[in-house]
Amino acid sequence: MTTPRTKILVTGGAGYIGSHAVVELYQAGYQPVIVDNFSNSQESALAGIESILGTTVPIYRIDCADEAALRGVFAAEPNIAGVIHFAAFKAVGESVQKPLAYFKNNVGSMLALLAVMPEFGVENLVFSSSCTVYGIPDALPVTEATPTKPASSPYGRTKQMCEDIVHDVAAAPDNKLRTILLRYFNPIGAHESAKIGELPLGVPNNLVPFITQTAAGIREKLTINGSDYDTPDGTNIRDYIHVVDLAKSHVVAVQRLLDHKATDTVETFNVGTGHGNSVLEVVKTFEQVTGQKLNYSIGPRRPGDVPAIYADATKAAEVLGFRTETSLADSLASAWKWQQTLAK
Repeated sequence: MTTPRTKILVTGGAGYIGSHAVVELYQAGYQPVIVDNFSNSQESALAGIESILGTTVPIYRIDCADEAALRGVFAAEPNIAGVIHFAAFKAVGESVQKPLAYFKNNVGSMLALLAVMPEFGVENLVFSSSCTVYGIPDALPVTEATPTKPASSPYGRTKQMCEDIVHDVAAAPDNKLRTILLRYFNPIGAHESAKIGELPLGVPNNLVPFITQTAAGIREKLTINGSDYDTPDGTNIRDYIHVVDLAKSHVVAVQRLLDHKATDTVETFNVGTGHGNSVLEVVKTFEQVTGQKLNYSIGPRRPGDVPAIYADATKAAEVLGFRTETSLADSLASAWKWQQTLAK
């Protein structure tokens, strides 16, 4: 008789990072259960997951901010051991345009989850946080001890608020929740099979899909948002982490919680490569690894963008034993392979 797999609920499990985490969880021996309302993802991700794993994964098409619907999922899936909470709107620029939608969705889903989890005795949570909680940092790289400053966008503020909510819940006298906050940087790339990857709805908000769509002729040109930042080449600097590396960090975090190795009710880890690359460096690296010449121009700055941010990844390496494995060049090559697969 086979031992049943440990169930992990993955909210936003059909999204970009969520779908890769589902694959890594299953391959590590867990049974992921997906919750997604497809407001920011596509059904085709499910077919990609199934093709990679050779099996279907349970999927509940509900809004994670709907407490009653969430309660129904926990009732239908007994013995959920933990939750990875990805479900959120995630575009910095869009959040400046639609702040209320971001607060309602991102904070609302966290509140619903924290209300329902204890009813079913679920005590382990991994939260998809963001380096945006640091605002515009005074010094780089940022460590987990770097003070959080006023966020540059409503998106960043929702991540700060969710972190604050988790800390307040953890401080309550009857609390049993154990949470790991993963503050991550800029995920890029796609699964090596090219069966799942980033699927932006409409015009991409992230740099790499804009690059690949421009190279593929879907976009006429790439506009670089600002070249007058206080950085070596004037363009924004970010810490670009391969999405599969990022997905693996969630498996490590879940295992830490289930093994009761967390040393505090709330633990925080930066998940990045530990170094930054400018937008122009990413563009030039893409051209080098793919042989595709990009049509790009310089445009105005984008509201809400910080000039530069990248991680000190020491704590994740020393405490979680987690290190990224994939180079910027290989990450960009996988993104291009994914774009070519989409074209077919």
